[in-house]
Amino acid sequence: MELHDKEVQQLILFKSKLYEILMLENEHTTIIPKLLDLIKNEFTLKAVTIYLFDEWEEQFVPASSTLDLHKNEPRRTKISKEEIHILEFHTPNENNQVLVPMKNQENIIGFLLLDLQENQTTSKKLITTINEECTKVIDRSQKYTKFLNEELRYEKLFGLTAKFHSSMDIDEVLGEVILTLQKVYPSFKYYLLLSHDNVENENLPIKDLQYNNYDNSPAIQAYVTGDIQKEDIVVDQKSILYAPLKGKQGVYGVLEVIASGNIKFPNQEINFIELLANTAGSALENAQLYQQSKRLVADLQLINDTTHKLNSNLRLNDTISFMSGQISRYLLGDEVGFVFIKKDNQIEVLDGSTVYFSSDDSLQIIEYVRSRLIQERDTLFIGDFDYGSDNDADQESSVFRSIMAVPMVQSGVVIGFAIVLHRNPYFFSFETFKLFQSLIHHSTLAFSNSTLREELENLVITDHLTKLYSRNFLDDQIHLSMERDGFGTFLLIDIDNFKAINDTFGHQIGDSVIVQVANVLEANIRDNDIGARWGGEELAVYLPGVDLEIGIVIANRLVKKVQDNTTPQVTISCGVAHWSAEHKDSVQQLFHRADQALYIAKDTGKNKVVVQDLLIQ
Repeated sequence: MELHDKEVQQLILFKSKLYEILMLENEHTTIIPKLLDLIKNEFTLKAVTIYLFDEWEEQFVPASSTLDLHKNEPRRTKISKEEIHILEFHTPNENNQVLVPMKNQENIIGFLLLDLQENQTTSKKLITTINEECTKVIDRSQKYTKFLNEELRYEKLFGLTAKFHSSMDIDEVLGEVILTLQKVYPSFKYYLLLSHDNVENENLPIKDLQYNNYDNSPAIQAYVTGDIQKEDIVVDQKSILYAPLKGKQGVYGVLEVIASGNIKFPNQEINFIELLANTAGSALENAQLYQQSKRLVADLQLINDTTHKLNSNLRLNDTISFMSGQISRYLLGDEVGFVFIKKDNQIEVLDGSTVYFSSDDSLQIIEYVRSRLIQERDTLFIGDFDYGSDNDADQESSVFRSIMAVPMVQSGVVIGFAIVLHRNPYFFSFETFKLFQSLIHHSTLAFSNSTLREELENLVITDHLTKLYSRNFLDDQIHLSMERDGFGTFLLIDIDNFKAINDTFGHQIGDSVIVQVANVLEANIRDNDIGARWGGEELAVYLPGVDLEIGIVIANRLVKKVQDNTTPQVTISCGVAHWSAEHKDSVQQLFHRADQALYIAKDTGKNKVVVQDLLIQ
């Protein structure tokens, strides 16, 4: 069918004005509305509506119209893809409407709905020509719009990548991911599904990965397989996309994107979100590796500083106090304890442990840890300690839920263990636990060295038989006292008739008698008094800061205690000497006076106390 002359004129004028619109219109989004207005006016139509394919809804929906689309006009709201094969050009329907498919060389890109005036007759050729012109404009507009949108989105992705490369902060990386998604898809909801060891930031939409119902969880599937997963929830009318945050070394979490309203994710949107998630995963991996390297450097520095300090010949108490402080400061433990296991399998909490380990409450945890370490011969790392099931202890007896314990091993033998406690469950990370292990392994040798050094010092200053101090140590301490104190009293003691005891009972009993007398002396003097073995069966006691009268009382008490508490029963003789800063004196003179007094005591009946004071001479 040929066009009428009037229709030819209408088409010429329509194409001319359409050309002007295309040449003069800068805003691409306004071309389609102006096109529809032009069609309506030039061809005296009642209304013109255009349907375009919505990839999210997978249907053709009204994209623009000369009518108010919100009013209840007699027209289609949507056209599904399934209807395309039955929708062809036809004559006006009962509403005097003509629906024409708009086809490019590949497929149908939309539909043109013409509302004719009442009794208006328009040839099929004219409608076909109008449709062809519209199709050209719409096709070009769609491609241009798609190009602009893609350019804008990838420009944002490029900017995001640049920010990723300039930042090694995990919070900042995740924040930029959410911000970019909010700009591209402002109506969607987003969540970052991360494991406990990653990051917890209240300003970010972070949720923990739920490992329950593994087979039914698309989020876990995405995390484990590294492939993007989709989930359509019909009841809630929403679609969810799970994109793994994937780096070269593994998957670090899952990005959850939620679209409501029966929306389904188009393939190109899925590809963009997947690309964004992969970019974020690589940035997250770099940030984590950077932070891990910084933490590793800090840990190595801590271990180096600690080892250097421990190698500075600290005493055992100082070593334990230093290590407790280091662990509390860097590992943030509430309580830190060091426990030695003695040869008789008894335990000893070392001085320098925190106060809690000196209380009875700590014994239950110490016993539990010891039994586990002996049984498993390995370290102990408990995130949420259950007192009810793991221990006979009352759950109210302690509030500590996180426990780390590392055995101290020397030459293959467990000589003790270190414990760190915290009140919160799952407080210590695995990295913290590994650092704790390294600290204890590096410090065990220092503990052993401190113990051996103190044992050696004790051997040097201690008499092997009586466990009293040696003669040399006694001499040194009296010299110091004469420089520091104002006065003091010295007791020189001899066991009466000791040769007869050896001859009668033997040397073993003789040694036992010496030990018994030494124990009586040790039990009846102060902690800062010095009991020593003078030589053979002679013993000595030095009382710093004790005047002569009190010294004589103590000497008499010792004489009586020895007679009452030895088997076989023995007696002692005691010579007492005193010094004072008011009179010129020396250690040798003090010893000489005490020796003279002892000689007099033994020569005048034994089992007595004799005083040879400086003022008497």
